[in-house]
Amino acid sequence: MNGDVDQAVQDGVAEGGVTEDGALLGLDEVGGAPAAGKGDSRGRKSSRGPLDNAETNGIPIAEHLPVARVVLDLQPGHLDHPYDYLVPVSMDADAQPGVRIKARFGRQDVAGYVVARQETSDHDGRLVPLRKVVSGEQVLTPQVLALCRAVADRYAGTLADVLRLALPPRHARVEKETEKEPEKEPEKEPEKEAAKEGGAGAEAAEAAEAGSAGAGSAETESAEAEPAAAGDSPVPVPDASAWAPYRGGEAYLRRIAAGEAPRAVWSALPGVGVDRAGGSAGGATEASAITPHWAAAVAQAVRACTAGGRGALVVVPDARDAERVVAALENAAPGNRARGNTAPEGAGGAESGSDDVVRLLADDGPAPRYRAFLRALRGGARVVVGTRAAMFAPVADLGLVVLWGDGEETLAEPHAPYPHARDVLALRAEREDAAFLLGSPGRTVQAQALLASGWARELAAPRDVVRARAPRVRALTSVELARDGAAAAARLPSVAWRAAREALERGPVLVQVPRSGYLPVVACSRCRVAARCAHCHGPLGLPHADGAPQCTWCGRLAGGWRCDECGWTGLRSVRVGSARTAEELGRAFTGVPVRLSAASAPGGVIDAVPDTPALIVATPGAEPVAAHGYAIALLLDAAVMTGGTGLAAGTEALHRWLAAASLVRPGPQGQVLLVGDGAPGPTQALVRFDPAGFAERELDERAELHLPPAVRVAAVTGDRLAVDAVVGRVGLREDLGAGSGVLGPVELDPDAPGRGAGGRGPGGRGGAAPSGRREQGRGAGGGGGGSAGGSAAGFQALDLPVRTVLRVPLAQGDELARRLKASLAVRSARREGGTVRVQLDPKEML
Repeated sequence: MNGDVDQAVQDGVAEGGVTEDGALLGLDEVGGAPAAGKGDSRGRKSSRGPLDNAETNGIPIAEHLPVARVVLDLQPGHLDHPYDYLVPVSMDADAQPGVRIKARFGRQDVAGYVVARQETSDHDGRLVPLRKVVSGEQVLTPQVLALCRAVADRYAGTLADVLRLALPPRHARVEKETEKEPEKEPEKEPEKEAAKEGGAGAEAAEAAEAGSAGAGSAETESAEAEPAAAGDSPVPVPDASAWAPYRGGEAYLRRIAAGEAPRAVWSALPGVGVDRAGGSAGGATEASAITPHWAAAVAQAVRACTAGGRGALVVVPDARDAERVVAALENAAPGNRARGNTAPEGAGGAESGSDDVVRLLADDGPAPRYRAFLRALRGGARVVVGTRAAMFAPVADLGLVVLWGDGEETLAEPHAPYPHARDVLALRAEREDAAFLLGSPGRTVQAQALLASGWARELAAPRDVVRARAPRVRALTSVELARDGAAAAARLPSVAWRAAREALERGPVLVQVPRSGYLPVVACSRCRVAARCAHCHGPLGLPHADGAPQCTWCGRLAGGWRCDECGWTGLRSVRVGSARTAEELGRAFTGVPVRLSAASAPGGVIDAVPDTPALIVATPGAEPVAAHGYAIALLLDAAVMTGGTGLAAGTEALHRWLAAASLVRPGPQGQVLLVGDGAPGPTQALVRFDPAGFAERELDERAELHLPPAVRVAAVTGDRLAVDAVVGRVGLREDLGAGSGVLGPVELDPDAPGRGAGGRGPGGRGGAAPSGRREQGRGAGGGGGGSAGGSAAGFQALDLPVRTVLRVPLAQGDELARRLKASLAVRSARREGGTVRVQLDPKEML
């Protein structure tokens, strides 16, 4: 990307045998000097001042701390280090650590951030002044910078890539409008006020201030233990009614309020509207009637943290969950509603009704997102609630990080270096000495691994409490319905139909369908061969009842489709989507309103429904909350949910089922009917309402087979020669006993959606037209002209993208990331051809 840098690297490679360090030596000729601290090429340490060999062009330089150390937005891996620049006098006041700048790098101006100011530079080359201070706002805090560097090292990425994920783009108008607002006077901490009065309050204040010193032992202590610093007078905690059913739940909140840093993996109880809003004696309010139990519990944990004088960060899968947490926080602090909203005009959805809570969502748009970011940065909000984009939010004096639903795909970052919110928040809690709370309807194997390693403790309710709060679950498998004869093969058996009819007299009924659309997959009605697109060979589906077949990959219509096997033109359904299910239920239950909740539905995803009889058809993750819970839930097509070949197929299916079951009323009035022959493991775990036991068994099996998360895994995908070069430099040795070694390379199917160099595989989100397939088509067509059949086929086979998997024991995971990062740096320095994508801790190994 930089002309001078690329030319220097080419010259170095042409001389032969250049190493990574040798390639970096070519950077002495560009304007920005790397802050490597290595002296000259002979190893001598320079003793010259920063102005002895500078190109200032007559620009006066600041006398105090004239050198700015900056990180630049540079893509190549071998350029991933800080650089030193001079600070002009005109920028002296604004060029402070954390501000955005522009600096000359080669022949172009590159964006970056100042990370430090210093008196001298270790670089022997020429230093040049900064070109521009874009904004005086110090958006990059030291805590976020250290976290971004740790994430880059863990995932073999560059700091520039992580900073691009962590910091929202600048919005100048938002900066100007927020600068005009008066600074809000910080509220006095209740513990310190109580300390002035003496007595028990003084002991509480001492515990709150001394809590951070003892937080390091949180991983070795049980969550049930009382905080030792509290003495005989435990720290008062706001309403903790939602945590009373859990073993050690209230003690966990007391430790947070006392300033400690306990870590917990939480198995949330099901239920909607079962917790009192703010602990009021008047009963549940209208808002709390549609508040899920997990949201009320998260709100009470956050309020315990803010009562101790610290900030909190809550990350959830989507905007609907963020709204539920914000509403629960307002219910948990009724005084905030009386003070009103101090958000600036035009804040939109980025601000909540509570003064100390801000909502940070990427979907809100550039201006609202940047406004919320600045409010958290300036200390105007002590609590940040958001989606994946909020995991790097600059929360002052962070005391608690909460992640809900870590099994959702939306919490995995799809951009390099592909970090997961669970790992980022765990790193952040450890580095900033904050409490950690990971909750979910189910339990992922990765969360179970945190418990098995002793890094976190379990927060769960006793089995008798789970049975009392959970709905009654029944699995309608083919064996269960054998006595119904041919009716057992129906998609909605008569048993489920009768149960739904009876439940409609008591309230709404939820119907979960695993696939959206009308008929997403169709086949020939005579020979049952799957219908394929004549252009790209993708599967055909019906978008609506009177529509023509359409390819789900390229979107082309197949109006004159004819089966290649038998020549028949008729089609039959193979997979039934949510729209077709709603249509069939409308005919089966006459006079009952049917509502469809899905991203592809005309009305989109519904947030909440009233407590009136209705059929609610929803896809996984789009289930609306019903006031006081659903009367019954029908989970259709169990075999489809567990029919995947991925490692996480069972835990994902159980997570989706439990998420829907958690919205149902407690038994025996509330029921959940699982329809279909699902895999035995997740089916039995759903009947028992025991995600922890299923995750524990999954982890034991993976440890025996040396599969993640029992081992550290890296997937290298791309062109064969490029992949071989990157993997070869890592130097991984085969050790079957320890589970380390290289698996592959394995060719990827170029006809599958998203299976190119950067794809996510079949069935992934948004996998329409595979970019990898188009690139391979151009590569194959460019060599040989396709004349000789055998040689052309062999050449095309070499052009197919491949995937190589590296796995090592957990203790060597950091070393694997370091070597992969070094190999990628050598690749960028030598300008090796082809495409390569490196992902550590991928969701799947294949």
